[in-house]
Amino acid sequence: MVNAIGIIPARGNSKRIPKKNIIEFDGEPMISRTIKVALESKIFSKLIVSTDNLEIAEVSKKCGAEVPFLRDKYADSLSTSSQATLHALMQAEKFYEMKFDIVCQLMPNCPLRTTSDIVGS
Repeated sequence: MVNAIGIIPARGNSKRIPKKNIIEFDGEPMISRTIKVALESKIFSKLIVSTDNLEIAEVSKKCGAEVPFLRDKYADSLSTSSQATLHALMQAEKFYEMKFDIVCQLMPNCPLRTTSDIVGS
């Protein structure tokens, strides 16, 4: 069986729009759409949000994602999303005591993404 993990990097301290990932968009937190379609895709063994922010963590959990830990590195404006995702992968593999064969980085601020966009059909 292939283990796939979806990682949603959601930093709390955006310079231009603080906490942009949980601001309301069409009646729900922006990140909720990404979580919803990722879960609907049914392709991930684990779907986690990597964040440094407790409020984003709580919103993400309410939407159905796992937030097994808070990000302890790569949460500043100089770090890339890829650095944060790779670090979250290492944290997740240690936390879950398993290796993942496939890693998918899902940006939280894409509220128009569909399940078909993730699955590729």
